[in-house]
Amino acid sequence: MARWCARQGAATIRVWDSREAPPQAAALATDVPAATLFSGALGAGQLGDARLVLKSPGLAPTDARIAPLLDAARAQGLAVMGELDLFAHALADLKAARGYAPKVLAITGTNGKTTTTSLTAMLVERAGLRVGLAGNIGPTMLDTLAAALALEPAPEAAAAEQTEAEHETPEDVVGQYAEPAGDTDGAAIDAPGVHGEPADDTADGSEPGEEGAPLVLAPPPPKDPVFAHLPPVWVLELSSFQLDGVRGFEPSAATVLNISQDHLDWHGDMAAYAAAKARIFGEQGLMVINRDEPLVEAMVPAPQLVKGGRGKPAKAVGRAVLRFGLDAPQRPGDFGLVTEGGMAWLVRAMPADETIKRKKGEAEELIIQRLMPADALRIRGRHNASNALAALALATAIGCPLAPMLHGLREYRGEPHRVEPIGIVGGIEAVDDSKGTNVGATVAAIKGLGEDRVSSKLVVILGGDGKGQDFAPLAAPVQRHVRAVALIGRDAEAIAAALAGTGVPMQRHDTLEAAVPWCFAQAQEGDAVLLSPACASLDMFRNYAHRAQVFADAVQQLAHERGELLS
Repeated sequence: MARWCARQGAATIRVWDSREAPPQAAALATDVPAATLFSGALGAGQLGDARLVLKSPGLAPTDARIAPLLDAARAQGLAVMGELDLFAHALADLKAARGYAPKVLAITGTNGKTTTTSLTAMLVERAGLRVGLAGNIGPTMLDTLAAALALEPAPEAAAAEQTEAEHETPEDVVGQYAEPAGDTDGAAIDAPGVHGEPADDTADGSEPGEEGAPLVLAPPPPKDPVFAHLPPVWVLELSSFQLDGVRGFEPSAATVLNISQDHLDWHGDMAAYAAAKARIFGEQGLMVINRDEPLVEAMVPAPQLVKGGRGKPAKAVGRAVLRFGLDAPQRPGDFGLVTEGGMAWLVRAMPADETIKRKKGEAEELIIQRLMPADALRIRGRHNASNALAALALATAIGCPLAPMLHGLREYRGEPHRVEPIGIVGGIEAVDDSKGTNVGATVAAIKGLGEDRVSSKLVVILGGDGKGQDFAPLAAPVQRHVRAVALIGRDAEAIAAALAGTGVPMQRHDTLEAAVPWCFAQAQEGDAVLLSPACASLDMFRNYAHRAQVFADAVQQLAHERGELLS
């Protein structure tokens, strides 16, 4: 944000960091030499003559270290904003100044954000459009926009090129349609300027429309601006931190994939967490809704009464909504999953006949369009089928054709550490879902993989820093799909207590390296050993990627000890 403010000409930029040795201090000094970096207590005194306060999404507005300053800023009428606010304002300014009006697709949810965001971007690119991919997935929105603007021709040069293309004379237009030299079936156009004669609008004083009057053609409509580097489509992954308090963000289409307990220490409670997520929809854009998620479905506002014109009665008008889910779609345009002949298909509902007028309340007859078998997806689990449906819904919402996207969907391999197969040892598959750092993610992984396995089961590794979560939602999927559970980390005992009634064998392990061979010993051929801890990693590892590497190394070591190659 400091770089963006400097680019916009801010005279004074002050950056506060809670850390004694901020990791980006050197980059700030290089990129924004005019910025002043400071730390310590914050209060009204630090506002000075500030005109704008920008808050990093990593800091909760209730954080005692920054709350006094934020309160003082609001009391003085200063705007308190974040990166998403700045990005929305930047797009509005670019539209007014240069006619830049891209489509914006936005994705949030407790789980599946990164997979769905990267998949949506890939599908839009397969449809032939350049994409700006940014947000929580990285890089930042403002850095990505600034990089594109730096490469884009200056407005004056672009405008000159555009003006030259737009300001064709009537003679230019007629000349485009003049018959070629030689024999033709039709008569040549007889108009000034076609064959080299000088155009003279007053040659004989005739009025337009009279016989022999000069041909007067209106110039063609102005063409839409063409941008070489600014993308026509933005695909944004947004966290609840980035969305909290945002105003003025209006995407073309947006989705909340799911809502489950996470970041409650930041938001305070589930209601505030869900409310932050719901801000992604703005006031006007298409809402892409997961109909399998009651908390998401509840975000759709009630229809509003709109006055009728010329004596007509008021009518209820609702937001534009497109739905997806893991069952058969019930409305035209919605996406879903159906099973026919034992095979699950990704499908879309289409109206059987758009010309038939229906009576009020009469159900519309649908045709279910089969798109591709769910088994053709390379990303594993039903939850990833849901992510794929969300991506298709978002991309089709801005007019992307299905055919090239379905080809791309078959090739997408997913993101690292998100239900990622890493190999097979003794007929047992190892699956890395180290990014499953909350209960909702692990429930989705267990259900998604478990429902794809008819006669086999999972052995799951759970545990770490649970961040105060309720582990009770794990019980039902564990009881249904899991053969045994290995427990590690700080909250192993809390998880064991939540699973006590499942009847599933559990074993506590001091290290992940010790848990892996035990899991393979419990598993049967055709089963999978799943690392999906439902917890953060920092009690035992540097981060979730480090945890994943330890898991992969332990699986590789087990294969070596058995004289096998990890396949």
